Amino acid sequence: MRDRKQEMNGRKGNFHGTERGGNRQRDGQRERSLKENRAELDGQRDSGMNESGAEFAGGEESPVSEQLIEGRNAVLEAFRSGKTIDKLFVLDGCKDGPIQSITREARKHDTIINYVAKERLDQLSEAGKHQGVIAMAAAYEYAEVEDILNAAKEKGEPPFIFLLDGIEDPHNLGAIIRTANLAGAHGVIIPKRRAVGLTATVARTSAGALNYTPVAKVTNLAATIEDLKKEGLWFVCADMGGELMYRMNLTGPIGLVIGNEGDGVGKLVREKCDMIASIPMKGDIDSLNASVAAGVLAYEIVRQRLGAK
Repeated sequence: MRDRKQEMNGRKGNFHGTERGGNRQRDGQRERSLKENRAELDGQRDSGMNESGAEFAGGEESPVSEQLIEGRNAVLEAFRSGKTIDKLFVLDGCKDGPIQSITREARKHDTIINYVAKERLDQLSEAGKHQGVIAMAAAYEYAEVEDILNAAKEKGEPPFIFLLDGIEDPHNLGAIIRTANLAGAHGVIIPKRRAVGLTATVARTSAGALNYTPVAKVTNLAATIEDLKKEGLWFVCADMGGELMYRMNLTGPIGLVIGNEGDGVGKLVREKCDMIASIPMKGDIDSLNASVAAGVLAYEIVRQRLGAK
């Protein structure tokens, strides 16, 4: 494996990443999360899209059950049948036997559990019979990080991976997955917490890219970066305080890290990156939409890869 320190100066100039302020508060995060989930469900109803999905396996489409699962028996059976559940919403303070069984199954599957007020469950509910529990099922099956590396090996290409640090807008996630596919990336990695999962809105916005682009979900994005460095990958993240992207060497095995729509890339993840890239901006506002920034940087990587051949 290459000596990372010896190659670092050849890949980037000196830079100093700037930390962005504004740590997210738990209550504010919960409120945004609930609004997102409601928006996703509304978008699903508006489009008439009650079922959507495909497994990453040669692009073969397969029907997926409804995204929203309500009621104690239905949710418990969803877990026991092996269905991928992104989030579980449970009535705050409810600790009876059936609810305990459901939360126990959720922990076995490392599902995020949100304890919320009855009013929130009522807002999320479609049938009005949630019985104190609602599960949000993934519209598509998740891949493993190893699947993404294998996809690169099968094509005989150096890995090109998108890593998304807390993308919360399902439309942004879908657009980034679409860009990843068209830019020739081998997959996308998202965190389990504080980020949107593979919802029906994401599937629709990706315009079919989810049929061909594997998406892996990991518990710790910073630890995943460290693991992928051992596989020879270099990591570049987008931040206004970085080096101009045109001055960087973005060829070879690379991971492109894109941050949250409001706070950008988190401090710990940014510190794990080898390079920090900035996009030149000449207008009056200070930042690009996350999916647009991902597209600009992705195609600079594509340009350099084509030039290196």
